[in-house]
Amino acid sequence: MGAIAYEYPEDVRAMRDGIERFLRAEVIPRHERHQDLLDDDRKLYADDGRFSPAVLAVIREIRMASAAAGYYAMCAPSEIGGQGMGHVAWFGVWEKIFHLCGYKHWLGHYAVSHWAMGPSPVLEKMTEEAKRLILPDMMAGRTSMCFGLSEPGAGSDAARIKTRATADGKGWRLSGNKIWTTNSPHAEFCIVFAVTDAERASQRKGGISAFLVPTDAPGFKIERIIKMWGSPGGDEALLHFDEVRIEPYQLVGELHRGFATAMLGVNLGRIYNSARAVGVSRWALEMGFDYSKVRHAFDRPIADYQGVTFPLAEAAMQIHAAHLMSLNVSQLLDRGLAARKELSMTKAFAVQAGARALDAVMQVHGAMGMTNELNLTEAYVSMRKVNIADGSNEILRRAIAQAMLAGDVDL
Repeated sequence: MGAIAYEYPEDVRAMRDGIERFLRAEVIPRHERHQDLLDDDRKLYADDGRFSPAVLAVIREIRMASAAAGYYAMCAPSEIGGQGMGHVAWFGVWEKIFHLCGYKHWLGHYAVSHWAMGPSPVLEKMTEEAKRLILPDMMAGRTSMCFGLSEPGAGSDAARIKTRATADGKGWRLSGNKIWTTNSPHAEFCIVFAVTDAERASQRKGGISAFLVPTDAPGFKIERIIKMWGSPGGDEALLHFDEVRIEPYQLVGELHRGFATAMLGVNLGRIYNSARAVGVSRWALEMGFDYSKVRHAFDRPIADYQGVTFPLAEAAMQIHAAHLMSLNVSQLLDRGLAARKELSMTKAFAVQAGARALDAVMQVHGAMGMTNELNLTEAYVSMRKVNIADGSNEILRRAIAQAMLAGDVDL
């Protein structure tokens, strides 16, 4: 059986097969060994809302084991020691991870370096000194980073950021705030985007630079952990910078041209979230169809009722379309095309379809669908969040309309 005619290149097939073996050998057994720790929010988070030290230790184990096995930095550029695999591989491997692990074995989400948490094309233009001082531990999975772009007054319109890096001798002084910074409560480094030329930034002609900053630097403060959906903890935080000293080696890429680095990260995030939507939805839909065959109502399996199976079939149709769109846009990007319209279409469609698919599967399971043991609620919450992250659905529709008004009408 095969619903997709497209065949992954041999190296991507090998990587997908390899990551599946890794997940079965290293991730799923750890969940079984540490079930009491990983499945209990009271143990998952410390009193301040961060992951507990024991949980962080297990996450680090996964990163380091994956790095040793050759999977962790698969899409990081060869210039920084990665394997330099492209967007098709990025989508294909993440789709495999989310399809196999869903949200039951969520440690698998740390098996490949996420673009905002570790080695990726975002770090390609690190200085040589930064590569020497910072990169080895990050490539090995011992340390991680976070991506400081969004601010309280600058979310989807990231060009409105107010954080400033003011020249100070050979370096800079960094002041400002960031919000929604994933992994920041636990990261050793943060790539911070700041205005370095206010006039150019106000004209949207550059003036924004990227810096890699240690999270324990004087003046770097985690103001608070952001808790959402009733959780006692979180993986995102509000950050504050008070005259943080930045040395020249911490500059990532060209001075005043950091916004291109930011958009590179956001675009990787859009492929990643499309892969998450397709993979998690496949995981959930398989659960939903299986359950419909064994759950009975009025002396018949509920699979016999169109009111049950038609919503699942509708969700499957949409996820199939999202799968095809994701493979297509990944190939366009690997050819060196910007594909802004197509990427906007894909991410918006995929995450919306994913949220609807998770909702349909939860509905089929009835009250069981909302219990902790099925992990569908965690999956739904995550999918609902990414309808906003890395470009909200409204911003993406705006980008699509602007491209088509400008003459890009190919569909």
